[in-house]
Amino acid sequence: MTDNASSPRSRTPLTVLGAGAMGSALVRAWLAAGHPVTVWNRTPARAEALAAEGAAVARSAAEAVAANRLVIVCLLDDASVGSALETADLTGRDIVDLTTGTPAEGRTRAAWAEACGARFLDGGIMAVPPMIGSPDSGAYVFYSGSSALFEEHRDTLAVPAGTTYVGTDPGFAALHDVALLSAMSGMFAGVFHAFALVRHEDIAPKDFAPLLEGWLKAMAGLVHNAADQLESGDFHRNVVSNAAMQATGNGTLLRTAEEQGVSAELLTPYMVLMDRLVAAGRGDEDTTGMVDLLLKAPGTN
Repeated sequence: MTDNASSPRSRTPLTVLGAGAMGSALVRAWLAAGHPVTVWNRTPARAEALAAEGAAVARSAAEAVAANRLVIVCLLDDASVGSALETADLTGRDIVDLTTGTPAEGRTRAAWAEACGARFLDGGIMAVPPMIGSPDSGAYVFYSGSSALFEEHRDTLAVPAGTTYVGTDPGFAALHDVALLSAMSGMFAGVFHAFALVRHEDIAPKDFAPLLEGWLKAMAGLVHNAADQLESGDFHRNVVSNAAMQATGNGTLLRTAEEQGVSAELLTPYMVLMDRLVAAGRGDEDTTGMVDLLLKAPGTN
């Protein structure tokens, strides 16, 4: 958050399209900081609920866009964004799209907005609604696209959550967002498998959770070693447990799952890829080499 978020200079008026859980949280954060906010939602009742807190409610998306130069979009998906903005005059507008999407959607939407006479930023929100507007929550948003737009509105954008600008390529915000969410998904796959293993034993989940958290935190630092190997192309650098050793150890994990009556379906895709690395004669490397096995040849599905 920025210290001068509530100063008169930073109280930029803005429009928010979308009053779902995240959109409403964003609106409330900007209102609390003294920003005049115009809001529109496809279901009017949700927008009306924000009127009591000081927001101006527009009757249409086009009217909301016309109200302010800075327009924040937080809708269900990219198709919803296109539908909402199709009748709006975007000339001279600064569009910040916080709708969750793919890198390709971000790039396509940026080109479309620019053709309509607008500047464009795509955003990826790394937070859930209760974290928005709380300086100590750790919430932040990836932004990519127009650097001039970002610099001009940096203070305003920093009101609801921290800001991290990742480049002029409009697809980079979504790419960073989805990459981190994908890593989270893999982590939770392991977490749920671990809980399943102890589920029917005399081991309280609340007692097991701190051990699990501590172990994951201890292992998290290995991402830096992986990054170093990927940048250098040397997968023999700083190897602690090579792929062949880990592939052999996977047998114990699978046998334990069988003994505990637990499906290994959350683990086996990872293990199959590791076996491929070893079968390719790369068993003495770190498992970071699996990254390249995931990359499809251009033109393949």
